[in-house]
Amino acid sequence: MAKAAKTAIKTKDQKAAAEAKNWTKVIKAVRSPKSGAYTFKEAIVHKDKIKDFLAQ
Repeated sequence: MAKAAKTAIKTKDQKAAAEAKNWTKVIKAVRSPKSGAYTFKEAIVHKDKIKDFLAQ
């Protein structure tokens, strides 16, 4: 029974699932000028905008 339920969820909204694959979680290490310690800036970015996010 579990297999049938998994398949139903997987095929329920294929368009939304295909669109979700275009987004990526990006984590960037940023060094603090004051203390020198690293902090991490993270965001969920469209795959076409990853280079722009990392260039900031």
